[in-house]
Amino acid sequence: MKIKPIQIALFMIFLLGGLFGLMFLSQEGVIQNNRAPEDGFSVEGVAVKYPTYKSFLQLEKDTAVTRKDIVKVTKTVQPLEEEPENDIDVVSETPSKKDSLQRPDFTKIDTTQLVRIKYPDNNFDFVAELQQKLSSQNCRIIHYGDSQLEGDRITAYLRNRLQRLYGGSGPGFIPVKPVYRQISAKVVPSEHWERYAFFDPTQDKLEHKKYGTYLSYSRFTKDFGATIDSTLLDSLPLIKAAVTIGKSSKSYAKLRKFTDIGLHYGNASQPIKISVYNFEKLIREDTLISDGRYHEYKIRTAATPENLRIELEGKVSADFYGLTLDGISGVKMDNVAMRGASGTIFSRTKASHFSRMASNLDPKIMILQYGGNTVPYLKDSTEVNNYAKYMASQINWLRRRTKDVHFIFIGPTDMCIPINGKMQTYPLLPYLNKKLMETALANNVAYWSMYHAMGGRGSMQYWVDEKLAAGDYTHFTWKGTKIISELFFTALYLDLKKEEDNDT
Repeated sequence: MKIKPIQIALFMIFLLGGLFGLMFLSQEGVIQNNRAPEDGFSVEGVAVKYPTYKSFLQLEKDTAVTRKDIVKVTKTVQPLEEEPENDIDVVSETPSKKDSLQRPDFTKIDTTQLVRIKYPDNNFDFVAELQQKLSSQNCRIIHYGDSQLEGDRITAYLRNRLQRLYGGSGPGFIPVKPVYRQISAKVVPSEHWERYAFFDPTQDKLEHKKYGTYLSYSRFTKDFGATIDSTLLDSLPLIKAAVTIGKSSKSYAKLRKFTDIGLHYGNASQPIKISVYNFEKLIREDTLISDGRYHEYKIRTAATPENLRIELEGKVSADFYGLTLDGISGVKMDNVAMRGASGTIFSRTKASHFSRMASNLDPKIMILQYGGNTVPYLKDSTEVNNYAKYMASQINWLRRRTKDVHFIFIGPTDMCIPINGKMQTYPLLPYLNKKLMETALANNVAYWSMYHAMGGRGSMQYWVDEKLAAGDYTHFTWKGTKIISELFFTALYLDLKKEEDNDT
């Protein structure tokens, strides 16, 4: 039987007409894919993903940003680059004339394009108090966050900016055993070291819950518990472990200058000998305090060490919460990156132990940067509201364990997943950002919306296109990190400068 062209044409018309007709049966957002609703319909309990006629014909108005909008956002500020290494042995604790030249020039910045920091309505002195703390002789800032901070990302940029503005030097906290690449200092552990992190879901949580203010520690032997049998102790060998510290050649010049080295430890039940070498020359020898409590072993050098080795020897390791590499005074800023964390675990640690370490560190400002890791798992607005309440409880827990600390919350980035074949913002992310802002402000916490600073709904797609964000549509590239960090710093400095101008 010979098929005529007209028959083929009619068959195609009927087929396409039928497929188009199915679009009128399809409903918007009824199919759950990674908890992101997509268009479709259900046939005898089987979900079928299918476009609606509105989405197919693009009849719905697209309110998302355009590439032109994002380029404008990213060109609003000009990030600083790394400086060449010079005068590295001279640690300056006060801003230099050169530093003053690197302040944002608002004559060249359209400040109307900046997403500003929101401050609590019931605290009119918030910015003045921030400025006072930053200008004080010592101002430690602890920057807690998720994997966006790994490798000292964002924190390093902010630290350099603030140290140039208010004085100070050094990279701050670094674990004895770093588990991710970081460029702020060279910290190389010997064999035997293992890291234990309270926020690591792959590790069992120890009953004592004494993880310290940085929520992780390293050991060079296994933990034998609070009491150890004398027979077992006699049979254990002496273990030598070391950590070598040096300046980085890849980071900002301010971060490469440090002379105050703190080794933070606790849970030491047995004697541990400590020997400190500089270029293989023994400069100190001591024994760590073995009363089980938190302590800081302090080392001060005349100039930034290039090869400082801390050697430890004992049968049973203490818990070593990390190193702090700081200048003598000024801004000291710690990066505490917690991969996979959503910021809801602080209150599950040992409160008294956290407090003792925090009292010694004496932070003046805490920056919390969370929300991204919870976005993919949010089902509805109730779960968003519950998460915001959890964050409020964590902030208030931290506030009770510290003294006169000012809190700034940085919300999540825009994050995209495929919805109806197009990369779109997670549906509940804008509402999460809104609730976190409301919660922060209601609890005397300043809030900066990174989501809006990027450009809002759908902006991540263009940050990826511009190679400012990675292909996971979540994390920034190094170039993007500098831009988003400068956007935050410029918004902060705009407020601090206004406060400084009011004082003059």
